[in-house]
Amino acid sequence: MATRPPQLIYSVNETPPRPIVWILALQHVAVLSVGWVFVVLIGRELGSSPEEAQSVIRMTMIASGIGVIVQALRVGSLGSGYLCPFSCGPAFVSASLLAGKAGGWALIFYMIALVGLLEGLLSRLIFRLRVLFPPEVTGLVVTMVGLELVGLGCSRFIDVNSNTPGGNYPVFWVAFMTLVSMVAPTVWAKGKFRLYPVLFGLPVGYLFAMFTGVLQPADFQHVLAAPWFEAPSRLVMDFSFDPILVATLIPAFFIATMSSMIKTVGDISLCQKINDHDWKRADMNSVAGGILSAGITNLASGLLGGIGQSTFSSNVGLSQATGATSRAIAVPCGIFLIGLAFFPRLGFGFSIMPEPVMGAVLVYVASFMIVGGLQIITTRMLDARKTFVVGIPLIFALSVKIVPGLYAGVPAGLQPLFSSILSLGTVLAVLLNLVFRLGIAKSVNMMLEPDVADNGKIFSFMEAQGAAWGARPEVIQRATVALTELHEGVVVQGLSTQPLQVEARFDEFNLDLYVRYQGHLMEFPSGRPTPSANLIEGDGMEHLSGYLVRQYSDTVEGRETEGECRIQLHFDH
Repeated sequence: MATRPPQLIYSVNETPPRPIVWILALQHVAVLSVGWVFVVLIGRELGSSPEEAQSVIRMTMIASGIGVIVQALRVGSLGSGYLCPFSCGPAFVSASLLAGKAGGWALIFYMIALVGLLEGLLSRLIFRLRVLFPPEVTGLVVTMVGLELVGLGCSRFIDVNSNTPGGNYPVFWVAFMTLVSMVAPTVWAKGKFRLYPVLFGLPVGYLFAMFTGVLQPADFQHVLAAPWFEAPSRLVMDFSFDPILVATLIPAFFIATMSSMIKTVGDISLCQKINDHDWKRADMNSVAGGILSAGITNLASGLLGGIGQSTFSSNVGLSQATGATSRAIAVPCGIFLIGLAFFPRLGFGFSIMPEPVMGAVLVYVASFMIVGGLQIITTRMLDARKTFVVGIPLIFALSVKIVPGLYAGVPAGLQPLFSSILSLGTVLAVLLNLVFRLGIAKSVNMMLEPDVADNGKIFSFMEAQGAAWGARPEVIQRATVALTELHEGVVVQGLSTQPLQVEARFDEFNLDLYVRYQGHLMEFPSGRPTPSANLIEGDGMEHLSGYLVRQYSDTVEGRETEGECRIQLHFDH
């Protein structure tokens, strides 16, 4: 059972008062609206009209609304049970551009529907694929999502395209004041004021944007010209199925799907960690339900006429920042998203969000995503192998942005892989994780002398193996102390004159130490030594050593057969 972290105001299974639920839902919709920029980006590349882009956005909103509600469910194998909404992200942009240039919006819709089916299939195989998702990989993916937001956020925070010497100061001040108005309540506010950083920031940002001229009266004319109510309609475009064309696009969309799926694993893992103070590893049942929800969302998006969607990490960061992770927020959030598709004027209000305001929101949530990912990585010990699993993908992923044009010469089918930090980093991390698993023994042995209490040897052995296995540091520390106490007890009490044989076995859920020696069996009392016990010599020392071994181990079993003693120390992992 999860242990509720003290910093949360409303945890996943707690329900805030109804007005607060709806206000928090509106705040999540504001963050999700940032993702609609990718629809506009694709539309401009394809030469689409604003009306076509708006149609795609509205259909995407409906699919997002369905997805956020389904995601929060925990019914059988459906849903992760967490507030982890969906919106358009960078994962599918490059693949969608390839499809759009080959067959227009209709081909994009078709391929996104296929992506939904593929994600649904992969969700049923997630338990066989869990070797791909150790904490260092999922944590790295979460970190790279945050780094992906850095480019999107900072380029809007500071107008890099400005021709003004020294930069566009109005844009900077709008972004700066928006960020300050979100950071201040998060850091210094007491009680429930901490719940609404984005709703504090957006009005401040819009007001400063109007005051500085970043937001012009003409921008509001688009809002006023839109009807209050209008049923959304799917773009109707000619499309003739070409199996050869679809086959050429499958590699690009498969890469995008895998990147999006592992991002989902990372986001849901972070949701679990935020809601459980004693989090150890990802609950794969919940993750499988989340990936199935992603499949349903993309299938709906493709059929309705929207673009590819992933779990929106910015909202996970927002939940962490506000301390409100309640899945009760999901239903009103979904209702808002679906409703906005039928009220274009309200939707346009989000679509004219000034670029610096958008940049400030992205910088705000990226801070939590980067730190959250690093926290997941450091829940495990890292040796040289795992250092390379994290370091090499991170270096080459960052090269995508640090050295523009570095991968311009790769074949068109592989362009989606090299188009973003997330795609390249994810694929490299998964591949290197599989390669570096080779040669790691899950069972190792060592010998301990019966007449020398060599604590350094035990410490070095356990530290090296813990890092190679990627075990949790606190489990390795307890196992090291327990084995040291056992060895010292045998040496001090003279229980054996023969070497002690130690075998350590590990899997993701268990660490077991098997100790064998010739001699007398050590006792492991459950009660602590009495104050009158002689701890310097005699039975008191024996009692203390055995008691400490039992306290540091989750279970201890020992037996003596014809002078051979066998002891098992078990540790839950």
